[in-house]
Amino acid sequence: TTCAGSWERRSKITNQDGVPMVDAQYFGDGLTYLNPSDLKGKLIAIEGTDGVGRSTHIEMLQEWLEVQGYGVLTTGWTRSNLMSKTIEMAKEGNILDRWSFSLLYATDFADRLEHEIIPALRSGFIVLADRYIYTALARDYVRSGNRQWARDVFGFALVPDLVCYLRIDIETLVLRVIETKGMNFWESGMDLRLGNDLYDSFKKYQSLLIEEFDKMAEEFHFEVIDARKSPDEIQDELRSKIQPLLTTSLRSPALPSDRLIQPT
Repeated sequence: TTCAGSWERRSKITNQDGVPMVDAQYFGDGLTYLNPSDLKGKLIAIEGTDGVGRSTHIEMLQEWLEVQGYGVLTTGWTRSNLMSKTIEMAKEGNILDRWSFSLLYATDFADRLEHEIIPALRSGFIVLADRYIYTALARDYVRSGNRQWARDVFGFALVPDLVCYLRIDIETLVLRVIETKGMNFWESGMDLRLGNDLYDSFKKYQSLLIEEFDKMAEEFHFEVIDARKSPDEIQDELRSKIQPLLTTSLRSPALPSDRLIQPT
């Protein structure tokens, strides 16, 4: 079944004669100039805060699926040909405000949705997304305290068939990040001045992100996986969540047509 939440709607897609062709489920009005009919594939998002191991597990899932004969496309934050270099350059200056931050990522996502995700789904591929729009929603809310603005910006997104949330507590996350890649300006939320140094700011910022992810996990019915477990245990659990999608029919949205419920 499709991942359902209180902020989703179905958008009626029609042909040139105005005849409905598909009842696709978006978070808002979708990309109205694209007709996402006949989406035979599956869209699976792996979410979680920085440093929980999403990329590692996506690589393992890709190999597992391809061995079974499935076509797989992996996509991730800031990987669009249009925006990746621009975002990298903008972040190096450490001067982005929260609106620019969100709009750059929204442009990156829109480019990947149009040119990678929808074509792959139409071809029957399984799309594995390393982060989805929930990351942008969490980050923007932590920076602004306003959920609606970012939700409006990302209203063109397709609702995934499955969202797996790798959940971790802040103390375990801090130790893991210190032992691996270390902390940087943006992952520590230094632009928010939450602490006196990188370490303090990282703990406070990531704690706020985890809190927001936990709320969205309830609202959008994420499959929550304990990221403190061993990599093998996490991978087994991810596969057990994905396996049922491989044997069910594509997309069966459960919301009434044209119903839009705004978040409270």
